[in-house]
Amino acid sequence: MTTTGTQFDVVVIGGGPGGYATALYGAAAGLSVAIVERDKVGGTCLHRGCVPAKEFLETAAVYRTVKGSAEFGIESGDPTVDFAVSQSRKNAVVDRLFRGLSGLLKGRKVTVLSGTGTLLPGRLVRVSDGPDAGTEVTGRNVVLAAGSVPRTLPGLPVDGRTVVTSDEFLDLDHLPESAVVIGGGAIGCEFASLLSDLGARVSVVEAVDTILAGCDADVAAVVNRSFKKRGIELHTGAQVKGFVSNPDGVGGVLHLADGPEIETEMVVVSVGRRARTEGLVADGTAVVIDERGFVVADGYQRTHEPSVWAVGDVVADTPQLAHVGFAEAIVAVHCMLGEPASPVDYERVPWAIYCHPEVAFAGLTEEQAKARGLDVMVKKDPFGGNSRAQIIGDTEGLVKVVVERRADGAEGAILGVHMVGPWVTEQLGAGYLAVNWEATPSEVAQFIQPHPSLSETFGETVQALTGRGLHVG
Repeated sequence: MTTTGTQFDVVVIGGGPGGYATALYGAAAGLSVAIVERDKVGGTCLHRGCVPAKEFLETAAVYRTVKGSAEFGIESGDPTVDFAVSQSRKNAVVDRLFRGLSGLLKGRKVTVLSGTGTLLPGRLVRVSDGPDAGTEVTGRNVVLAAGSVPRTLPGLPVDGRTVVTSDEFLDLDHLPESAVVIGGGAIGCEFASLLSDLGARVSVVEAVDTILAGCDADVAAVVNRSFKKRGIELHTGAQVKGFVSNPDGVGGVLHLADGPEIETEMVVVSVGRRARTEGLVADGTAVVIDERGFVVADGYQRTHEPSVWAVGDVVADTPQLAHVGFAEAIVAVHCMLGEPASPVDYERVPWAIYCHPEVAFAGLTEEQAKARGLDVMVKKDPFGGNSRAQIIGDTEGLVKVVVERRADGAEGAILGVHMVGPWVTEQLGAGYLAVNWEATPSEVAQFIQPHPSLSETFGETVQALTGRGLHVG
């Protein structure tokens, strides 16, 4: 191929969010860029993760809306779900986004090489096992952005039919009548929520004592109550002992250590993701891959090898979130150009979980703040009193704001904003800005929230922290 031996300003291994963001941002700055991608640009997020999962969650939301339409005076009968149609719609959405991203890369003259990339000494990248196998390119800078794959559990082999990970689940053309979701984190709760909404009998098995362990306790409690009310069985503090398939190959029995046996048609394994670093780096470079398989990089995304950077899910000890990969990519490109750069503050990144009810947060939880010895002020405001929530018929949830208390007793900087309820993933922006600007409630309370709106609940909660709330005491 004509690109063999070509030198680029930047060669990116991996075309997922971190990789393509690096390419687009670097190309916008005038750098020559090549991406090596083994599948399709967009990566897991676009093709097997964030986007497909949210399309199915939207299917569940539409189903809930139609099923509850009689409350609004609209008679729609008893709705049914044709999941094959939803799968087709998901594929169409993904394809449009893929074509749009491909067009952006082409428009910015980014060279896309198909195959698996390996970093060799001298910032040489070799492409293997794909249409561009054998191609070698050199980068003045190389960015490792190979992404991640779902973790699996020993003794629970994935067969793509009865035992699945997110990869296989998002390709289903039908829904199981029953499912056990192993893992009560963000992804597991999203799968459990959509399966339950669409009529499946669902159980969640979580090794620790609560679902959504990284969330504020009050927020997790709302989701816990909602799941139980909807008939989702929660087995927390539970360990999977094994799974025995039925003789006919359909479903089986999941065995828990010191727990019940659960008959189920499908097991969805959702226990996190591991970095895809096998074969990523050849011998002879100074890049360090830790014992868990992650690339070690500093706050400016620099690895131990000069001019080799790492972004996204391959980086050790960072949130595996697509938008974090975007932010890391921008940091890396700034550094390549010798421009001022601020490392990503991982404690203050926005989180969005799209189960029902939705969860969104940024900053420290109340428990984390207290564990650091901080004196805090906390205010919670339920959506039950919000007029917009009552209008749309979705009042479950709350907004919680955690603020540092100053030595004089006055409110200090907002440390964390935590939301659970209707459309909170679209409401977090103001809270995220407040946390990252270290704003005080008095400063944020000056901003006017539209009425009636769901966002009023955040405004009311912050106003109450000044000591002069309107509807919140």
